[in-house]
Amino acid sequence: MPNNILIVGATRGLGASLGALYSKEPSNHVFGTTRSSSPETTSSITWLTEIDVAQPNVGQKIVSQLPPSTKLSTVIITAGYFGLESFDSPDWEKQVRMYTTSAVGPVFVVHHLVKAGLLVESSKVILVSSESGSITLRHEEEGGGNFGHHASKSALNMVGKLLSLDLKPKGIAVGLVHPGFMRTEMTKSVGFDKYWDAGGAVTPDEAAQSLASFVDTFDISKTGEFWAPRGPGDIGTAEAVLGKGLPTPLQLPW
Repeated sequence: MPNNILIVGATRGLGASLGALYSKEPSNHVFGTTRSSSPETTSSITWLTEIDVAQPNVGQKIVSQLPPSTKLSTVIITAGYFGLESFDSPDWEKQVRMYTTSAVGPVFVVHHLVKAGLLVESSKVILVSSESGSITLRHEEEGGGNFGHHASKSALNMVGKLLSLDLKPKGIAVGLVHPGFMRTEMTKSVGFDKYWDAGGAVTPDEAAQSLASFVDTFDISKTGEFWAPRGPGDIGTAEAVLGKGLPTPLQLPW
């Protein structure tokens, strides 16, 4: 199968870095989504415009802009939104947006790609989650709050597991990944930049390299599993919960 790669959320952060990385390889044809009505200027990527993963028609709009004969080898859904909250100030609209973006939209993207024949046997679907979605790894020292962010990632993990069961008979592998704690505008916007150094945060380019290497080895034997391609280094509770001497990549608990 030709290396046709779709990156949902390709204009910034990890998605932009993945697009740049994959498009360097001449054998790859990279499709990237943007919420803008105008294509981005990156000529090496074929842009799908006006794509918002939080909208009900996201799957139809993606399919309508892909050539009907396209067979996608890899789909990576990186789109995300982080709205800061606390117990004293929960935010209904932020939570709805986080759940919709993280855990509702991907179902409709994958559904429409499969039904249109764009995802086939040996295709891979990678859903970008977060270690914050692991209930097992959540430690009392980290406290509560940020309900929508953490719980929407837990919901995404369940979505990925369910999709893996639906798609395994078709030979389509579905993986969940914690790409790493990243130095992005999203983490900065919620004040997490103060933890970048102590938390081992990496650039999106670094996270993209390790994620792409993991995707290369990911196959149907790992479908439905939750992994940290960069290992335990930036997961503050990993050793306390899982023990010392943890491997890289690291399979994460739900």
